[in-house]
Amino acid sequence: MSYLGGLLGPMRMSFLILTPACVLLGLGTAFWSNREINWAYFVLILVGAISAHISVNTFNEYFDFKSGLDLITKRTPFSGGTGTLPKMPGMAGTTIAVAVITLLITAIIGLFFLYIRGAAILPLYIPGLILVAAYTPWIVRSPFLCLISPGLGFGPLMVIGTHFCLTGEYSWTSFIASMVPFFLVNNLLLLNQFPDVEADKSVGRKHLLIVLGRSGSSLVFGLFLFLAYLSIVLGVVSGYMPRSSLIGLIAVTIAVPTFIGAYRFSNNIEKLIPYMGMNVLINILSPILVAVGFFMA
Repeated sequence: MSYLGGLLGPMRMSFLILTPACVLLGLGTAFWSNREINWAYFVLILVGAISAHISVNTFNEYFDFKSGLDLITKRTPFSGGTGTLPKMPGMAGTTIAVAVITLLITAIIGLFFLYIRGAAILPLYIPGLILVAAYTPWIVRSPFLCLISPGLGFGPLMVIGTHFCLTGEYSWTSFIASMVPFFLVNNLLLLNQFPDVEADKSVGRKHLLIVLGRSGSSLVFGLFLFLAYLSIVLGVVSGYMPRSSLIGLIAVTIAVPTFIGAYRFSNNIEKLIPYMGMNVLINILSPILVAVGFFMA
C-alpha cells in the first residue's frame, strides 16, 4: 500500500458523500426560508462539515488500531474499518495528526461563524466538537449515547448548523428536517455494528447490539426508519415543510425491503451485507430528495 493510500485510507473517502447530502438538506431549509444564500458561507460550512467527518473517521481508525480491535474485526464493505493501519502501522502517527488537524479546521471555521452570528451558535458548536473528539474513546461505551450520537452529528448539528450559519436564525423547519438524517444515520451505524458485536465487546465497547442482541436491535432499526419518514409527513402536515418535500418518501421503497432483510438476516452477516449497502443508499438518497423538495417549493 502506498503512502497516499495510507494517508487517505483512514479518512474513509467513499463514506464522505454522506456529509454533502446532509449539508444540502440544511441549505434546502435555508433557501426555502430565506431565498438569499451567501455561497461563500456555504462553502465554508461544507469544508467544516467534511473536516469534522474526516476527523471522526481518523480518530476512529486510530483508536480502533491502538485498542487491538482492528486486528480481530471481521471486515465488510461497510463495517470493521479500512484495515489500513494493521497493514501500515507506521501511519498511526500520521492518522492521529490528520484527526487533530481536521478537527482544528472545523473549530476555526466554527469560530468564524461565532464571530459572524454571535453566541447563539454555541449550543451547536461546542457539542459538535465534543462529539467528534469523544465518539470513539468514550461514547461507544454507552449504549444510549452510541445509538444517538451519529444522528445528532449528521442531523441536528449539521442540518440546523447549516441553516443557522446561512440565515442567523433557528427554525422548526430545520429541526424537523434534521430528524430525517438523525434517525437514518443512527441506523447507519447501528446496522454497521451487526458484524462487530463480539469483537466490540472484547475491547470494552457497550452499544445497543451488545445490550439487546441482533434481533432486538433490528426492531429498533425498523422503528427509526419509520420515525425518519414520519418526520417528513409531520413536517408537511404542520406546515413547517413544503408539500414537495414529500418526494423524500420515494426512499421508503428501499427502506421497507431493507428493514425486512435486516430483521430476517440479523444473525446471518453474509446475507445481511446487501442490506447494509441498501441502508447506505437510503442515508444518501433521503436527505437529498427532501432537499430537492425544498428547492422545488
